[in-house]
Amino acid sequence: MDAHVHMINRQFYQGGEITDSYSDGQVDVPRMKKGGLNAIFFSLYSTEQYYPGRFEVKSTIQLMDLALRQLEKHRDQIALALNGSDIDRISKSGRIAAFVDLEGGFDLDGDLGVLRTLYRLGMRSVMLVAHNHTNNFADSCCGEQKWSGINQRGREVIREMNRLGMLINVAHASNQTILQTVEASSDPIIFSHGGSRHFIDIPRNLSDGAAKNIAAKGGVICLQFGNTFNNPAYYDTLPKNRVFGDVTEMLKRFAVFKTMQEVDREVARQFPGRPAGVAPEIAMRIDQLVAVIDYWVNLVGEDHVGLGSDLDGGPELPVGMKDIGDYSQIIDAIRRKGYSDTRVRKIAGLNLLRLVRQVTEKR
Repeated sequence: MDAHVHMINRQFYQGGEITDSYSDGQVDVPRMKKGGLNAIFFSLYSTEQYYPGRFEVKSTIQLMDLALRQLEKHRDQIALALNGSDIDRISKSGRIAAFVDLEGGFDLDGDLGVLRTLYRLGMRSVMLVAHNHTNNFADSCCGEQKWSGINQRGREVIREMNRLGMLINVAHASNQTILQTVEASSDPIIFSHGGSRHFIDIPRNLSDGAAKNIAAKGGVICLQFGNTFNNPAYYDTLPKNRVFGDVTEMLKRFAVFKTMQEVDREVARQFPGRPAGVAPEIAMRIDQLVAVIDYWVNLVGEDHVGLGSDLDGGPELPVGMKDIGDYSQIIDAIRRKGYSDTRVRKIAGLNLLRLVRQVTEKR
């Protein structure tokens, strides 16, 4: 089970089906089957380009509508899962379970009515912050630090997500936001994809203190597969003045568009996208990903670590991996570390399944 793979955005802008096998992409149903995936966080990405015009709610609803239509159309191969029991049932039937997750802002103001509507539609995991932009209730890792973490509205959003049984995702959140969310939430939370600041010290990666707090509450931290987050040799080649995740210029550029259709046309230009190349002499091997996993297992325990590849979201993959069909390579590399089968199965998906079950099946 993967906690973060990008789905639907491509179909929204380019058409096609999630069952089409794309030579210029990383994720589709045929390759998920090849990679042995039983379940995924079926991630929808509400991008910053829609924020200046305040189109983020409509963008999210449109993506959700398309996701549901695609899942219904291809229900013989992949099906919507609303809780852990659904994931079990769907995967045992030989299909892939799709647990719908939102990356980006569901509403920059944190409108609880919008949140409840998304829940009724079948969304069960939502990112608290608006990707790399600070919204009106929670600070992003890479945006303006307006609230020193979360404000009162942020606490209201957290309480409502707890009441509904929605998983709170703190990927892209500031360190203070993560710590305060753990404290405010009655449920365990997820850091769906990222790296460790022990290896690359950037705000987007997870601090040891935040990792420990998430785990102490029963949450799960998940590893993104890219060089940028995990390969110090690659990161050292990037410009020293580079501010990771800065969306300031993007927001200015998209502020000129007055209609959502204009934004759609401009965003569509980035599809299909491919990750940046990495010079062979510094390219990361899969064993470097396992080194991060091993560091986290020793830091927080084997019950709190998972995988969130971010495939089709831009990661520069390790040597030998090109798409989700190569997923067995990461599992094999974990096994080579000498981990027991029980530990491997927890990291490969059972920790995520336990977390989903705990949050969505409280009633």
